[in-house]
Amino acid sequence: MSVEITRIDPFDDAAVDAWWDAYATAERADRGPAAPLWSREESRSELQQDSTVVERRAFLLRSDGLVVGSASLALPRKDNTHIAHLAVCVRPEHRRRGFGSTALAFLEGEALNAERTTAQSAASWPHELGPEGAGAPGREFARRHGYTLALGDLQSRLPLPVDPALLDRIEADIADAIAGYEIRSWVGRVPDDVIEGWAILDASVDTEAPSGDLDIEPVTPDVSSIRESEELIERQGRTSFGTIALAADGSAAAYTQLVVSGDDGNAYQWGTLVRGADRGHRLGTAVKLANLRMLQHEAPQARAVYTYNAESNAHMLAVNILLGFRPSERMGELQKRLLG
Repeated sequence: MSVEITRIDPFDDAAVDAWWDAYATAERADRGPAAPLWSREESRSELQQDSTVVERRAFLLRSDGLVVGSASLALPRKDNTHIAHLAVCVRPEHRRRGFGSTALAFLEGEALNAERTTAQSAASWPHELGPEGAGAPGREFARRHGYTLALGDLQSRLPLPVDPALLDRIEADIADAIAGYEIRSWVGRVPDDVIEGWAILDASVDTEAPSGDLDIEPVTPDVSSIRESEELIERQGRTSFGTIALAADGSAAAYTQLVVSGDDGNAYQWGTLVRGADRGHRLGTAVKLANLRMLQHEAPQARAVYTYNAESNAHMLAVNILLGFRPSERMGELQKRLLG
């Protein structure tokens, strides 16, 4: 059966609704009804953003007039401009008819036309399927089309609230190690006096943290990109919680960020990084602890925190376990060289 692929107008509410419904249905079929997803309105806001950082394209897949799936393409504009991020979602009742394969080939063609040489995507599967995800629909679809597992990630979940007594014990345990640093926390936008240091750390996350075989290059620190991200967070009705560790000279030594969804009530861990020269002082634990305290005080309605870490990142996984996180799902960061 043939499939028609059409790019949607992000300001066409009906089209975005159909696109999101196909995405959510496919994800929940593979990951379970409680899988944490971007909400309909969060996704709509992202698609509508006039971004200087990434070009986003969204597509509907139709067959005989029925919406059978959705797809998306994200093209970085500032850094790693050799990469295209792809996603294909086919509703379960319409799988095994070639719709997904046709859509993937279309997206790869779009990426090549945009002079991208590497395609990247992601697939999630239940934790019990193991790090390779054998048998998981998304993983097997990617494998059949030449996508390799470039980095395996572990999703962990922390139910809220965390017992304050546990946080007190951890804080006492790390007090001596972090004595030479100032820990600052805030809700909302990053303060102007630390934004440059924050941007440096944020730009280093993808390459300083374990990156496996991902074909990625260092990102240039860019305050304007941070501000653009903050504008989107606000439009989505999300709330950002940030904590930074400052060295004696005022430079940024570590940072972490949590973003709470106004729709599903969950908090999502974004970047966390300790500068190389400052490792060994338990700063990763310190900033995450301070941010978690602030989250529980300022957003007591938050139900849980979700985070992703490379399975090879033993240190950060140990920090998470200390705070009470437990493995909940796995995700594979997938990659295919289109050229080169």
